[in-house]
Amino acid sequence: MSGSRTKERGVSAIGAERLAQLNAGAEATTLTECLAVDFAALMESIIPGIGCDALAEMKAAGSAGISRRMPLAARLIADRLGPSAFETLAHHSSDTVRGWACFMVAAAADMSLAERLAAIRPLADDSHFGVREWAWIAVRPHLATNLDQAIALLAADWTPDPSERVRRFASESIRPRGVWCAHIPALKKEPERALPVLEPLRADPSPYVQDSVGNWLNDAAKDRPAWVQALTARWSAENPGPATARICQRALRSIATKSSSGTA
Repeated sequence: MSGSRTKERGVSAIGAERLAQLNAGAEATTLTECLAVDFAALMESIIPGIGCDALAEMKAAGSAGISRRMPLAARLIADRLGPSAFETLAHHSSDTVRGWACFMVAAAADMSLAERLAAIRPLADDSHFGVREWAWIAVRPHLATNLDQAIALLAADWTPDPSERVRRFASESIRPRGVWCAHIPALKKEPERALPVLEPLRADPSPYVQDSVGNWLNDAAKDRPAWVQALTARWSAENPGPATARICQRALRSIATKSSSGTA
């Protein structure tokens, strides 16, 4: 997501009228549109009084990757408007702006992990794919720092949720390796610590959740392949349905690739 070439191609593929709509607060419909948004222009549009210094700092960061610009935008807004700006951002039409709200949750001081998860939950259940990604990316450092508590909270309150988006957050937010985020070394070394979250999702009916759990185990297989093989064998025996089969196939894909390469 942070590659400048990807961003350049995206901007060039979007017409001037559509780009102006995105920079004025319209919701993006594709990843390309997400990457094409001019953060400074959008910030000036939705918060006219944000100040020249904030806009200048945002413009100066224009060449940085989007994962660096998202928390910066949230900090600039929070510093000038305070915590009350969260509600405005969280309910804005722009998915980028709602993403900034995710990082306001992450940056908030004096908030317990349970309170932080409660605040991020509506954004984790957002209708837009981009906001849902920013939700877990934003709070992941807090989950990694308080891993056992995070696993307990996710297992108790998130994995049973009727929303597939919320259940998927439980798995995706603590993947050992993840995408566009720092790894969690403790789970690379001891993936079994996350079983309270993974076990309830092993036969989840949603492909969205299945993909996340399968990817979680594929991450773990890069460091603990024997553990993943044993776990998927047990799951397959205990839940011989298509949902678990799909999860296990996805979980074992790196091991299967290595095995094929070794015998070629």
